[in-house]
Amino acid sequence: MKAVISLGANIGDANANLDLAIGLLREATEVLAVSSYLQTKPVGGPEQPDYLNAVAIVESELPAKDLLALLNGIETAMGRTREIHWGPRVIDLDLIQYGGLLVNDEKLTLPHPRAHERRFVLAPWFEIEPEAVLLTHGRISDLLTTDLE
Repeated sequence: MKAVISLGANIGDANANLDLAIGLLREATEVLAVSSYLQTKPVGGPEQPDYLNAVAIVESELPAKDLLALLNGIETAMGRTREIHWGPRVIDLDLIQYGGLLVNDEKLTLPHPRAHERRFVLAPWFEIEPEAVLLTHGRISDLLTTDLE
């Protein structure tokens, strides 16, 4: 099933951190496409450095919660800690959309509940899949014409 994964980093060498995370994704899934890296201002949270963001599209047969666990495992292996909500991070991997699944429970919400508001998700996704549709919100191209964070 096709999954859309958002990547972000703003601690240490963000470019190298994204490269490593994508490499680890390639070892665990079939990576179909990766956007270019986009520098963005942080949204929410404390004052912190700018982020580098990207989107990867992968193919996986894992159940959605297992794919999320894989992403969390990559974060942990790379030294991600969760001390400050929306704080700086060595790597952040978010499962944005997974096939046509709609999920809403305490561990996973699909599509990602704030993806439609985040230019740092939508712009790189649009770059690699211009006809993409974010379930429950519509075409990425249309969402990019609205005021976004």
